[in-house]
Amino acid sequence: MTTSHDATTIPPLDALIVGAGFAGLYMLHRLRGMGISARVYERGTGVGGTWYWNRYPGARCDVESMQYSYQFDDALQQEWVWTERYAAQPEILSYANHVADRYDLRRDIVFNRSIASAYYDETAKLWRITTDKGDTIAARYCIMATGCLSSTNEPPFPGRDTFTGETYHTGRWPHHAVDFNGKRVCIIGTGSSAIQSIPVIAKDATHLTVFQRTANFSMPAHNRTLEQNEQAAIKADYKALRTRAKKTRNGIDFPIPTKKAFEVSAEERTRAFEGRWALGGLSFTGTFTDILLDKQANDDAGVFLRSKIRALVKDPATADILTPRGVVGCKRPCIDTGYYETFNRDNVSLVDISKSPIETLTPTGLRVGGTDYAFDAIVFATGFDAMTGTLLRMDIRGRNGVALKDAWAEGPRTYLGVAVSGFPNLFLITGPGSPSVLTNMLPSIEQHVEWISDCMAFARDKRATEIEAEATAQATWGGIVNEIADGTLFPTCNSWYLGANVPGKPRVFMPYIGFPSYLERVTAIAANGYEGLAVR
Repeated sequence: MTTSHDATTIPPLDALIVGAGFAGLYMLHRLRGMGISARVYERGTGVGGTWYWNRYPGARCDVESMQYSYQFDDALQQEWVWTERYAAQPEILSYANHVADRYDLRRDIVFNRSIASAYYDETAKLWRITTDKGDTIAARYCIMATGCLSSTNEPPFPGRDTFTGETYHTGRWPHHAVDFNGKRVCIIGTGSSAIQSIPVIAKDATHLTVFQRTANFSMPAHNRTLEQNEQAAIKADYKALRTRAKKTRNGIDFPIPTKKAFEVSAEERTRAFEGRWALGGLSFTGTFTDILLDKQANDDAGVFLRSKIRALVKDPATADILTPRGVVGCKRPCIDTGYYETFNRDNVSLVDISKSPIETLTPTGLRVGGTDYAFDAIVFATGFDAMTGTLLRMDIRGRNGVALKDAWAEGPRTYLGVAVSGFPNLFLITGPGSPSVLTNMLPSIEQHVEWISDCMAFARDKRATEIEAEATAQATWGGIVNEIADGTLFPTCNSWYLGANVPGKPRVFMPYIGFPSYLERVTAIAANGYEGLAVR
């Protein structure tokens, strides 16, 4: 269902929310319950955010479905039935639509609208927002529920417009079926979306050629059907699961390690690694307490994973190209179903472009190292302009007309990942400086929505018209985020956590590491009258 609005001036709102993904949906529901008028503007034609856009073959969540779900309403938790351990994109999108219908959210969502600009009117103390269709809206608060991975990274390959075949980007997949049967297909990239889609495309294509710049560690998902009795057991004690999850670094209910890697024997380490490999999913870096802190412990984990890759891939030369040389976990580990085994197929080839990058696309394919490759279709699995991309593609201006892109010229600066100094009444859900992408996104989203809405209620009770991050508090928070990151191995590789995948993007480690400590800090800040925020 699409809400139809002509380009016109909309009466003032208490809050305008940008994006109808899981963050926008819950924020709308939460504000409604507080008696705050709100409307969501969404560039797509439906709800779901990430799961509306990412429809590539094999797309599925890397967090178990029973945990990648809302917990704000136990009735919702109890009624929804997941079919697989790791839900696929269509099922997650169905869940988002169920939520929108269950809480009657669509009547306050305007679809097929992108936000072109948002200017803060200091005199009226209102945000004045314009859409690409010419709508103009005034709102006391502007809340960015734009997602962390919502702007695709489109490398400017020379000759891209000359290719005469089909082209796709995994982050902007068509909403109709794509048939690769009988076609020579190329996929550029070996990040998460590629690792999920390669095994599926390989089953259909006449031949699939994978172009890899950087090898990534991937763990087996061990995906399976969720049995009814298993779901019933989880639902009977859902509260305990959610409580345990809040105590883990990434907000996922995994076994919490108690020992450092070299506090046990080599045999015990191997057994522990084998146990996590058998468990599957994202838990591997939590085998020991120091895998992401101590290089020697990390190297030992890497030896184990590299041996697994070499055992799965039959051709030694191919296995060598697929084997990462860097730090385990400094990039978000991928999870897969048959990824490495796919390179044993006769119709799959791997091309290493780490030393000889793609020179140009041609009318019939592309050229690497002076060699021309011919394809019927090219899939760009080149990832996202993460965490800041969507925000900076809008013209957002705060006090004195200062643009957010200028305020963030040397990298994003926020207070708690929710507010920005110089931009009153602007809130970010899971923004830079919060745990966001290093966690299970659904609990992180819920925590932010609840914290932000409680802050708005606090301001209402104080009869305040402005909430703004104090410059000193923002600077201090940035120092805390960097200090925590520098004590780990996360900043040691060129990851999208640092913006290193986008040419010219400032190299700044963007997320806060550690869900429990973040939760403790922001809870204390709220209890102390939202210190660090000027409430006027």
